[in-house]
Amino acid sequence: MVSRRVLLSVVAAFSIGAASAAGAQTYPDKPIKLIVPFPPGGPIDTSARLVSQIMSAGLGQSVIVENRPGAGATIGTKSVAIAEPDGYTLLFGSSGSLGVSPALYGVTDYDPIKSFTPVATVSLLPHVLVVTPDVPAKTVKEFVAHAKANPGKLNYGAALGTPPHLLTTLFKTKSETDIVYIPYKGAAQSVTDLLGGRTQMTIDGLIILGPLIKDGKLRPLAVAGAERWPELPDVPTLIESGFPDFSHDAWTSVVAPAGTPPQIVSRLNAVINEGLRTPAVQASLARLSSIAKIGSPQDFAQFLAVEVPKWAGLVKLAGAKVQ
Repeated sequence: MVSRRVLLSVVAAFSIGAASAAGAQTYPDKPIKLIVPFPPGGPIDTSARLVSQIMSAGLGQSVIVENRPGAGATIGTKSVAIAEPDGYTLLFGSSGSLGVSPALYGVTDYDPIKSFTPVATVSLLPHVLVVTPDVPAKTVKEFVAHAKANPGKLNYGAALGTPPHLLTTLFKTKSETDIVYIPYKGAAQSVTDLLGGRTQMTIDGLIILGPLIKDGKLRPLAVAGAERWPELPDVPTLIESGFPDFSHDAWTSVVAPAGTPPQIVSRLNAVINEGLRTPAVQASLARLSSIAKIGSPQDFAQFLAVEVPKWAGLVKLAGAKVQ
């Protein structure tokens, strides 16, 4: 005979499953929180607010952006990892919060892949290798030759564990050049010193470097992504420039706590993708020097499986660690 305890467990499990299914069918019937693990005002936050508008319009429900910065985005990210998997608490994730920060901060209380359900990719943001005008190089090949002819005389600056630090370290490793890293507390001072000539090169986001390139204050040599960027059609990729596996775009996305019902994930993915296809949203992303990346939750899961270890590997290569 089946014991009373086993019978009650089966009934409880069935009840929970039925409640979950019913909740997924009526979703969403209350406001949704989209957690941004960075301070307000930056490009990640701006992108998140654009996505919140897409979701709100498509779902007919309020989507509230809530900034929870701290500890390199790990505080806000963890808050979603441990949230109820009911679709009402989501994370606006990125290569920084899901790829870099867990490795940089030695996170052990959540996993950037296993603790989340992939919902949708949102955008790609390129990085560009630039040099100052006084560097006598018009191509990557010429720059590598110049760096090798002047070992230890060229500098690059960046805050610890940021893409400029990680990508430029990767570049000097692959190019076998002796370019000196100067640590900074933030991006503003590193860019100021780049323009002032204290440092001579960097690989940073186009959203930061784009206006300086247009003004002729910096010279672009290559794009760090897989393809040329529409804003810089004449600038080759690093792949084209002799670095066949150098493809590192930053990215943004939406993820949910692990265990979120598939029906809810599918609904969110469809709504976000529908918004990303509109010319108005694509124009808004272009103003952030980014392009829409549309795909299914399964596509996103495969993407994460490659991207998270790739960015974590850059942290290890750079020896970056926050104590």
